[in-house]
Amino acid sequence: MKVLKLSLLLFLGFSLTLNANENNASLDAYISELKKEQFKYDYEKNEAEGSILRDSWIAPLQLNYKYSRSKPTSEELVSQSAAIRMDQPIFQSGGIIYGIKFANASKLYSDYTTDVAKRKMIKDTVSILMQLKQSQLREEAQKLQILNAQINLEQKTQQYLNGQLDSGFLDDAVIAVNVAKQAIFDIQTAKEKLINQFSVLSDLSYESAKIPTLALISMDAFLKHNIVLKQNEAEIEKNSYYKNVTIAKYLPQVSLTAGYSWNNSDRFFGGTTIINDTSDYYDYGFRVNMPLDINTFRSIESVKIDYLKSKVVRKDKQRELTALFSQVLHNIDNVDNKIKISNESMAIYKKLLDDTQKLFLAGYKTQYDVDTLKNSFEIQVIDSKIFEIDKQLELLTLYEMYVNQD
Repeated sequence: MKVLKLSLLLFLGFSLTLNANENNASLDAYISELKKEQFKYDYEKNEAEGSILRDSWIAPLQLNYKYSRSKPTSEELVSQSAAIRMDQPIFQSGGIIYGIKFANASKLYSDYTTDVAKRKMIKDTVSILMQLKQSQLREEAQKLQILNAQINLEQKTQQYLNGQLDSGFLDDAVIAVNVAKQAIFDIQTAKEKLINQFSVLSDLSYESAKIPTLALISMDAFLKHNIVLKQNEAEIEKNSYYKNVTIAKYLPQVSLTAGYSWNNSDRFFGGTTIINDTSDYYDYGFRVNMPLDINTFRSIESVKIDYLKSKVVRKDKQRELTALFSQVLHNIDNVDNKIKISNESMAIYKKLLDDTQKLFLAGYKTQYDVDTLKNSFEIQVIDSKIFEIDKQLELLTLYEMYVNQD
């Protein structure tokens, strides 16, 4: 039976893929424009830093200019010089290609890191909104509990005055009313805290904002489109290229060198040029070097360890997320059982309410009996709605990491 239920859940995940994709696009709307702008700058910074790293193999041109004027004797000396030099690596035993690939992988990893932070904020925002909706429902249910407690108090008061009950039962009824009234203040206090938290994260009004309807997804889809795993994969790729870059750093490198220099000297006496000396020259060639460093193998071993560790981290994270998915399914199963019990209670209260209304019309029951059962029925309806939001909160745990952009 358990296997059949799980198969049904997975089928629902595939059949509701479109709904899931729509939610991926719409969940961004829950965070404020200021938060979105901050993430936009994070992505732009990732782009800028990635470009810097990608082009870091291109050596800068060295431009120099010097001007000096002196008068050590009666003669005045004016000197000028200018130079431009280039020392450009053209071969680094594969280091240039791997450096570019490392830069691209680093940029991708940074983007996924920003994605993870953004989805965490979206999840927190939507979670708070869902909890706010639950608080509103709990407040409605508690008001009905207060009404039932007051009805019970009125009944106990009449029974006490008629000599049918002793004062102990009346005291219990008074305490029950007070407890019910105090509970609603706790609900309202918790709701105010959630309102403040939501206002910090979102521009939406919690009263008019609708909570998303999240569909159950399959485990395969959850792992395939999981941004945390994609972040891990990008880290593996980044560390792999960095390992190659590090190895290339200790292999032969060839650089093209070239330069042009210009010098001019003027000597003046009494404002008249007596000597003018101008010269210029150029040079070009190439340079080969291979560093011999005592820490070569240690450095290479260190980056290899980072690469191997990132692969282990990825496998461990996948196992962790698989366990998380199974836990969410188990939690949803428990919530479904609560909903089932609530629906059964609703059916019982509905039957009792219908029978009691008939008995009331026949004069065998009081309005108190009708109102109590009606309130109890409405409380079960509200509880069922609260449990439905509990299911959405469980699914939100998955959607925090699930982004299907296909």
